[in-house]
Amino acid sequence: MINLQSLIDDAKCYETVRALRWPEGMRCPHCASSQVTQQGRDATQPMRQKYRCTACERYFDDLTGTVFAGHPQPLRVWMLCLYFMGLNLSHRQIAQELGLSPGDVQQMTEQWRTGVVAAQPEPSLSGEVECDEVYVVAGHKGQPEAVKKRP
Repeated sequence: MINLQSLIDDAKCYETVRALRWPEGMRCPHCASSQVTQQGRDATQPMRQKYRCTACERYFDDLTGTVFAGHPQPLRVWMLCLYFMGLNLSHRQIAQELGLSPGDVQQMTEQWRTGVVAAQPEPSLSGEVECDEVYVVAGHKGQPEAVKKRP
């Protein structure tokens, strides 16, 4: 059997996250300042870059404020989990492929889905809006006199 985790490069995963997260240049996730300096690499995940904002003087890294933050799994495992979700595999199948517990996989997929929902813009209606099957006088059922008295 081929170990899929060995085929994914951590450096490319982090490059992709940086490119998607900051397409117009790096910004502090706390104050949105562009005055950011690099502060070395993470001890446990060497491809994970650390930063410091000179405006608000707070530290952050590539994953701060993302769905990946605070989870011990490497970024390549997250990417494989997303790939397997796209193949519509069950939590048990994904756990078996990645060598994780089904509970960990469930937590990861929930975080993915929560992140996708949070990234969706709030819908706003404008112009002429049509609705079907609306019961406008709800609450007055069985009270026709109350409906007639309403202006």
